[in-house]
Amino acid sequence: MSDGSSLTHFDDNGNAVMVDVGGKAVTRRVAVAAGSITMSRAAFDKVRSGTMAKGDVLGVARLAGIMAAKKVDQLIPLTHPLLIDSVSVDFSFDDDTCAVIVEATVGTSGKTGVEMEALTAVSVAALTIYDMCKAVDKTMVIQAIRLLSKTGGKSGTFVREQ
Repeated sequence: MSDGSSLTHFDDNGNAVMVDVGGKAVTRRVAVAAGSITMSRAAFDKVRSGTMAKGDVLGVARLAGIMAAKKVDQLIPLTHPLLIDSVSVDFSFDDDTCAVIVEATVGTSGKTGVEMEALTAVSVAALTIYDMCKAVDKTMVIQAIRLLSKTGGKSGTFVREQ
C-alpha cells in the first residue's frame, strides 16, 4: 500500500508489478474526469447542430467512451479488470473557444478505484469526435484531460481545485 509518497506499481527492485488489492475493502468508488476538444467554427457548428456528414458525432462518441471505460485493463498494462456499475459520458459546449467539453463519471463497488476508467472514457470520446470531424478540421486539439474528483477507498475523497 502506498502512503502517496512512493510509486505503487514497482517492487523494491524497480520491476513493474500489478498492485495486490486482495486485502483491500470493497467500497463504493466514483471518479469524474473531463477534457475538451477545440475545433474550427465550421466543425463546432456542425457538431453542435448534428449536421456532420458522418452522423451523430456525440452519440457515437458517448458510446465509444462507455466502451473504452469497460476495456481499460486491456489498454493500460497494470490496471485491474473491474466490474463497472455505471458509466456516463456527457458533453457541453464552449461557444467562445469552439470547444466540446467531455465529462465522464464511472462508478463501481470494488477494491480499487475507477480513475483510469473515467480518464480513458474522456480520452476515447474526444478521439472519436476527432475521427468523425477530421474531414472538416484537421487542426482540432484534445486537451486538459484530468481527474476532477474521486471518492471511496483508503485515500478517501479527492476534488480538484478550480
